[in-house]
Amino acid sequence: MTIAIRMPPDVQSIQIGEQSVVFVDDFLTDPAELVEAACQAQFSPCPGYEQSKGYPGLRATAPSEYSQRLVELLEPLIRINFQVPGHLGLNKSACEFSLTTVPPDRLGVMQRTPHFDSSSPHHMAALLYLCGPEHGGTGFYRHKATGFQRITPENVQSYSDIYRDELRRVPPQPRYFDDSDAHFQFLGMMPARFNRLVVYPGSLLHSACINPGIGVCADPRRGRLTVNTFFDF
Repeated sequence: MTIAIRMPPDVQSIQIGEQSVVFVDDFLTDPAELVEAACQAQFSPCPGYEQSKGYPGLRATAPSEYSQRLVELLEPLIRINFQVPGHLGLNKSACEFSLTTVPPDRLGVMQRTPHFDSSSPHHMAALLYLCGPEHGGTGFYRHKATGFQRITPENVQSYSDIYRDELRRVPPQPRYFDDSDAHFQFLGMMPARFNRLVVYPGSLLHSACINPGIGVCADPRRGRLTVNTFFDF
């Protein structure tokens, strides 16, 4: 397998709320190779799966060659586009294929609302879509009671206290979150597109916008297949 990034990459940026989201369409020269690798991979439930916590589905390790190519491009791209200080070193998670497989009526309470990955100021998520627009996208939100779009070390405790109180008082409906409700304002969505890479701060309140009719599926060729990677500086 030879995984290559299309060069030069067409790096684009959009504003959602007060924050920038960067994306690159037609990211790989041959994304079908990565889909085939997913079909051969050994998927297993994510940590917290049985407790209805965390990512609501299955994951498998993506090829190391993809991970290497991704770092070569994204480290300088992230530093430039998200103003990461040059003296900070890079820590990167494994690159993992992901498939949503949990039906809406089996979601845990916290899986039914927007979330943030980390309050670290330079924690970044890189998401490669290996599925089409029929699988929704990634939605971004503002918490109405606090006005927060981004969760930081300074506001994480106050946000968490209010958020948990809201969950206790009015548990969210058993559905994948993809719109405004009493507690969160929908700011915009980055639509899924086959071979689209999306990069955004993990501190943003966001959710996977899932079409449960087709997106809850363990088949990499038919389901909501993505490759997820986290960068921290």
